[in-house]
Amino acid sequence: MTTDDLERCYAAALHILNYRFNSEAELRRKLKAKKFDGPLIEETIERLRREKWLDDSRFAAAFVRTKQQKHHGPRKIAMELAAAGVGRDDAKQALQANSNPEREREDAVALFEKRRRLLIRRHGEDYVQTDEARRKLAAYLLNQGYDSALVQSVVKEIPVVDD
Repeated sequence: MTTDDLERCYAAALHILNYRFNSEAELRRKLKAKKFDGPLIEETIERLRREKWLDDSRFAAAFVRTKQQKHHGPRKIAMELAAAGVGRDDAKQALQANSNPEREREDAVALFEKRRRLLIRRHGEDYVQTDEARRKLAAYLLNQGYDSALVQSVVKEIPVVDD
């Protein structure tokens, strides 16, 4: 491992971070894909950590805020953080720090309404009042990462017509 190799790895890492904030695990994967060897990557990651370019807790907080703006629920965000290689503690702390039950409900209702309008366009107004449509709407919200109790309370608000 030469100083030149270390500088090339460091420059590549900064180039990657220039486009988007990354978790340590993401950056490690990207540097490996660029054919840098393990010890070089580890030394670069350590340097980036010392220089505050890389911080998984800060990454997790920013990631949570970004995903919340896209109306993702907390469970989906937690799964995405895990996929990005963020540790459980950092993910949990970021989710708790950015938790807002009122906003979460508003986001779920907004997604519900958007999906409901789509179902009305596809199947007609009467369809969205059926049990089948309610199940589809509930499944959609659950897949977006919302808690089942919240999903039930949102879906319960629409009237049901017997099939």
